[in-house]
Amino acid sequence: MQHHEFLARVRELGEYGSQDEAAHVTEAVLQTLAERISPGEVDDLASQLPGTLGRTLAEARPEQAESFGVQEFCRRISERTGARPRTAEWDAGAVLSTLAEAVSGGELNQILSQLPSGYAALFGKADLAD
Repeated sequence: MQHHEFLARVRELGEYGSQDEAAHVTEAVLQTLAERISPGEVDDLASQLPGTLGRTLAEARPEQAESFGVQEFCRRISERTGARPRTAEWDAGAVLSTLAEAVSGGELNQILSQLPSGYAALFGKADLAD
């Protein structure tokens, strides 16, 4: 999936008014995801994403992953976008569902295995990927 295709899919799923809005939301969600998964996994994921999306992840990579649940994940996205937490959950779902389509099933399983089960729904999955 190319960069413009990724953003077009996020825009479609999130029902955003513009590509710029989709890009802003995507950046916020990827930065927050980078804080939550291991630095090595951030690098692996970044290598499967197109262009600036991979760089956004890599630049947000922390020394070590933080441990927080879905509610805190959405709160952090909300802080980055200025949206309400419920909107941030919608934003996370649009971006992470697109991410699930864009990366290999093995990579998706690696990410999901580092997260509590509540995160799977944000990726549009009931559990680990097939």
